[in-house]
Amino acid sequence: MSNPIDIKELHWLLAVTQNIDVGIVVMDRDLQVQVWNTFMENRSGVIPFDAIGKSFFELFPEVNPAWFRKKVDNVVTLGMPAFTIWEQRPYLVRFKNYQPITGQEAFMYQNTSLFPLRGTTGEITHTCLVIYDVTDVAANRHQLISANQQLQQLTGAKP
Repeated sequence: MSNPIDIKELHWLLAVTQNIDVGIVVMDRDLQVQVWNTFMENRSGVIPFDAIGKSFFELFPEVNPAWFRKKVDNVVTLGMPAFTIWEQRPYLVRFKNYQPITGQEAFMYQNTSLFPLRGTTGEITHTCLVIYDVTDVAANRHQLISANQQLQQLTGAKP
């Protein structure tokens, strides 16, 4: 059995959070940002100092507040994660696409996870939003659909 992480080694967890290639935003129950990692800084152009303590909606006014609050409320009430996938909602927050291979896409396609974070008492005090860049997957799917449509036109087949 492994020992729990020593508090002196907490910097490892912080380094992982800052360097992982997904967006991580931790929000309190009022949806005020508490953690904003490097991915979020690089994609949004907002430094952590300017993001922390701000409302998620102030940072991302394009997000539908009623929809997002309901999603967060369900996560807190049920104590279970929630997800979005790019096929149903292409993005949660509109980031430009900077991928050289998928440069033809106007924005970053995203899958997201939203999960509860419990305090030391076991009460859910925060939620964590994780944003995954799936632009490559979406671009490949779009190219495949386009190629299939062209093939159907060339062969005279009906969809």
